[in-house]
Amino acid sequence: MYTDAVKLKLDLHEIYNRGDDIDRALRAIIVEAVEKKARLVEIIPGKGSGQLKKRVLRFLDQDDIKAMYDRVEKDSHNFGRVFVHFKKR
Repeated sequence: MYTDAVKLKLDLHEIYNRGDDIDRALRAIIVEAVEKKARLVEIIPGKGSGQLKKRVLRFLDQDDIKAMYDRVEKDSHNFGRVFVHFKKR
């Protein structure tokens, strides 16, 4: 069964300066979304200098990660937030 109600959230403020932890957290939330059949993951890199957001977008652009989701949306109202959308499976 697929539920539209499942939405996951990852706030990177606590680990913004720990590269390996960032990659692990991003991979874990994407895998969790697939396993739970989530429709949406909200990732919060924060506003800052924009470097963390760029890192998140580069991570999401990896072929093995891209294969797991449908599309990425940059929040037009909040620079410090990225949405990852998943297709119904």
